[in-house]
Amino acid sequence: MKLPSATATDLNKPGLRHFLKTQDFTKQELTEILDLMTLLKQARKDNAVPQLFKGKSVAMIFEQPSTRTRVSFETAATILGGHALFLSPKDIHLGGKENIADTSRVLSRMVDIMMARVDDHKTVADLAEHATVPVINGLCDWLHPTQMMADIFTMMEHLPAGKDLSDLSVAFVGDATNVASELMFICTKFGMDYKHIGPAKYQVPQKWIDIAEENCSLSGGTLTITEDTNAVEGCDILVADSFYWFGQEAEKDDRLATFIPEYVVDQRLMDKAGPNTMFMHCLPANDERETTREVMDGDNSLIFDEAENRLTAQMALLVYFTHKHTKPADDAIAADHDAIIGDFLTKL
Repeated sequence: MKLPSATATDLNKPGLRHFLKTQDFTKQELTEILDLMTLLKQARKDNAVPQLFKGKSVAMIFEQPSTRTRVSFETAATILGGHALFLSPKDIHLGGKENIADTSRVLSRMVDIMMARVDDHKTVADLAEHATVPVINGLCDWLHPTQMMADIFTMMEHLPAGKDLSDLSVAFVGDATNVASELMFICTKFGMDYKHIGPAKYQVPQKWIDIAEENCSLSGGTLTITEDTNAVEGCDILVADSFYWFGQEAEKDDRLATFIPEYVVDQRLMDKAGPNTMFMHCLPANDERETTREVMDGDNSLIFDEAENRLTAQMALLVYFTHKHTKPADDAIAADHDAIIGDFLTKL
């Protein structure tokens, strides 16, 4: 007798969506996630988080290590009453002995949602293409959407008096990283004044600019791409990131020589921006390269609030992308199963 797929992994979920990039979502949908983050963070503060992930599991696929991504997802699942599975390249056959499509189909039969932190965007896109559960992009070479939900939420928590998100001026200083791309997309979607400040050789590609300019045409935001660090003047927030990443080790010397010292977010640059300018960095940060310990530990630094809000973001994402597919247990049916299975076990 073949039984249907279990309720938790129903293969025909209505309205199934994945979180591969913030650009796939409207401003209203992103605002809903931010509002849910607010509710869950307050509930966590009161030690009263509803068990909205009870009985559920998230498979966490890691091709790249991460302190914040792993700890935040595992902790979020636990706080919400569920379970997280850490899957490194040593634990599964992703794209090796087993192709990505088959891995995705198998995991979809066993877990309620997947998160993948991968080297190449195609990997997480292929997982989503073949999945029957939601897939979250935990980072790829192009994008970092979970980080961006934490970043925008942190900006909301520290808005200057009298300003809304759309009034903010945000400058990213440095390389065209996956944080720079997501920050550009979401800031322009929310109508902010966004600047990428960096040497021409490492500025954002035209395809990113096209996306951001389309956002600006709808939101009223503005986009500036410049080499001139004087453009930080008057900005509400300066954002920094690494000058090189996995796969760029061969470029290390050239990159550091190009970025340092002009594009290091040090106290000199913070002072140029203004006395109330806040500093953000996704971490880990090298305080001898892209920023300084003085800035990281300064009164205007938000980096540890930002890091904590990775947990806030992951709680909201796990709930937002699974709650529509939750089928509450029928008390009578649950009692029947309890009796039937209990009776069976007594006879063993």
